[in-house]
Amino acid sequence: MASADAPTLTSEEAEVDLRDPSKDYELYKQTCQDLQRLMSEIQDLKSRGTKDSAAEIEDRRVQSCVHFMTLKKLNRLAHIRLKKGRDQTHEAKQKVDAYHLQLQNLLYEVMHLQKEITKCLEFKSKHEEIELVSVEEFYAEAPPEISKAGITRADPHQQTLSRLDWELEQRKRLAEKYKESLANKEKILKEIEVKKEYLSNLQPRLNSIMQASLPVQEYLSMPFEQVHKQYETATHLPPPLYVLFVQASAYGQACDKKLAVAIEGNVEEAKALCKPPEDSQDDESDSDAEEEQNTKRRRPTLGVQLDDKRKEMLKRHPLTVAIALKCKDGSVLHLTFYYLMNLNVMTVKAKVAAAAEMTAPISAGDLLSLDSLLSCLYPGDHGKRTPNPANQFQFDKVGILSLSDYVMELGHPYVWVQKLGGLHFPKDQPQSPVTADNSLSASHMERTMKLLKTRLESRMALHKQFASLEHGILPVSGECQSLFPAKIVSRLVKWSAVTYEDYLELPYTRDVVDAGLAEDTHLYYVALIERGTAKLQAAVALNPGYCAIPPVFSLCLNWNGERTNGNDDNIRAMESEVNVYYKELYGPKPGYQLLTNQLLRLCVVLDVYLETETHDNSVEGPKEFPQEKMCLRLVRGPSRLKPFKYNYPQGFFSHR
Repeated sequence: MASADAPTLTSEEAEVDLRDPSKDYELYKQTCQDLQRLMSEIQDLKSRGTKDSAAEIEDRRVQSCVHFMTLKKLNRLAHIRLKKGRDQTHEAKQKVDAYHLQLQNLLYEVMHLQKEITKCLEFKSKHEEIELVSVEEFYAEAPPEISKAGITRADPHQQTLSRLDWELEQRKRLAEKYKESLANKEKILKEIEVKKEYLSNLQPRLNSIMQASLPVQEYLSMPFEQVHKQYETATHLPPPLYVLFVQASAYGQACDKKLAVAIEGNVEEAKALCKPPEDSQDDESDSDAEEEQNTKRRRPTLGVQLDDKRKEMLKRHPLTVAIALKCKDGSVLHLTFYYLMNLNVMTVKAKVAAAAEMTAPISAGDLLSLDSLLSCLYPGDHGKRTPNPANQFQFDKVGILSLSDYVMELGHPYVWVQKLGGLHFPKDQPQSPVTADNSLSASHMERTMKLLKTRLESRMALHKQFASLEHGILPVSGECQSLFPAKIVSRLVKWSAVTYEDYLELPYTRDVVDAGLAEDTHLYYVALIERGTAKLQAAVALNPGYCAIPPVFSLCLNWNGERTNGNDDNIRAMESEVNVYYKELYGPKPGYQLLTNQLLRLCVVLDVYLETETHDNSVEGPKEFPQEKMCLRLVRGPSRLKPFKYNYPQGFFSHR
């Protein structure tokens, strides 16, 4: 069957080449129309249903079959044509791909050649980086054996080679000169070293002569050299610092031989500030013009401009005055005074040097700190605001809210510092400009120096006491033994520092806060005193002016409930023993032992409070706090007050 179909397929493929496709298309259309017509006639004959129509229907059916055969043949011829068209298209595509591949290869070769050409064109020789002499100078200076004018003028390549040879020759000559110059330099340096050695040997001799005269100056109490240098430097001080230096030196010579006054800082910068007004105005105008030019070039942001203006506003004078105050115990208070030139105010920084190495209690962290040591030396003078009313307008221009943000860097502008420099800023009658007054400084110098010494001595005494308090030890001096009974059972178990915010949150300190006795400039501590199951908490507000101003105690007793001055009159009486009758606890003057004596008095009154409490007979067993203190009366009055006053030498307790 397959062998019979093969010759037919071959004959039809051959026939496709001979037949016209358009005529086959016309034949296809005609055949479809005839087939459609025959189908319509067959339908009409069938619808009539006559006997003679059967033969006609059969005849038309045969014709339809012939037309179907024609359509099949046309279909086969169409498929053969389609196959041949695809084959021809595939062959043409292969040829196009081959040509495209050849084109890509040629384009790649062209691109490679272009890169090579570009490399060759962009190649730079090392000699192009060398700055050669001009051609005219080359022919004028180079010898004939190097210039070769007959050859090089016509050949640029040979000309370049000759110029390079001449450059090499010149550099060799310069190298020789450089070596000779180095040798001369070494020779001169050796001569300088010899002269320096001579001068250095001369300096010790001059120093020995000066040292030899020092004992004479000291013996006569006339340190002329040192004083001369100091006063020569003092001429460059600004007026407030100059007034401070003069008055402090005079006070040291007259009243305190241990007071040391010195000038520190960069003298050259201070000299640069001292210029004639005309020159300074011209310089200022020049600097303004230069600043305008720089502003046009740089165009800094607004934030950078404000920072620069703030720095200029808060600029300090390059010279400072340093004062060293020595106390009886050997500790030294170092004060450094600064002057803010644009604000016309003075500031101070403090530093303490102890006579011997001291242990640093945790609770004593703020005692000697810069922010606390000199605070409120005079009442209300905390040094966080500028005393000059004009400064606020200056701050508004540069965006400074308050000087308190800069005191750690610049120092504190206390009012007493201004007065030591002779500056006074009256608020009711402002005057401009404020100048330094010697008489104002002299009138405040002695009292301020005494207050500074007292402040340092009190802080050093507190520092030592805190070291004992943190270990639960309440030291009692011999002069204070008569203030307390021989046996005290209650003991201090805890002493720690707290912040101002933590102090305000304590419920039993509300009365002190409402009375205005607790400010953010004070130091705050919490003590815990125990006896058995009873625990007495004491919140202490320590005024910076201790011991002239006594600490204020607020008590809370935790025993059979919480007892404060609000619900227990005896707790209020215990607070009175340390807050009202504190003068009994001062001890020897100046009373630096007051805080320890107050804490010891709290231990005593806690013993009295617990021992005089009524015993609950329903509870079996011995009394928790047996009475060991001798009392004339256990309670008195409707409020049942206990006898907290200790009577010496009888040794009994009584009511006040």
